[in-house]
Amino acid sequence: MLFVVGVITVAAGLAMLLGHNARSGGVLPVVVTLTGWLMLIKGSMFLFLSPEAVYGTLLAGIHFEQLFYFYMAFVLMLGTCLTYAGFRATVPKK
Repeated sequence: MLFVVGVITVAAGLAMLLGHNARSGGVLPVVVTLTGWLMLIKGSMFLFLSPEAVYGTLLAGIHFEQLFYFYMAFVLMLGTCLTYAGFRATVPKK
């Protein structure tokens, strides 16, 4: 299961980076680019590390079980802000 999640996360991160790899132009493009890079790194770790290393070291190191609701609230807020900004943005005319 960890392999499948890793492949999907790497694919999503690569899609974000290939479609939107901007390091300038405001806060929103930089946040989207950083999110793509973080997804690519996370998916690569899922693919190349053992399950014991992922669950034992990484998730225990960030206290994932104790701070689960904090992490999920952060992801929900980030997703809501990016969705709102994406629908609010206007496309410049050429």
